[in-house]
Amino acid sequence: MEKEYLKIELEYKIETFRICMIFLAQSKGFNHPDTIKCSQELDVLLNKYQRSEGT
Repeated sequence: MEKEYLKIELEYKIETFRICMIFLAQSKGFNHPDTIKCSQELDVLLNKYQRSEGT
């Protein structure tokens, strides 16, 4: 149960960062520091999600 809750929370965070990154890229450009930072944070979340799928 707790594992499923954590997975859902992670999916929510991933979607939130994805939307944020798209908005930043469209408004500030792909190479803007804010876009890059958001992209890096999204990468961390995606890596955590991918690792959780393996267990």
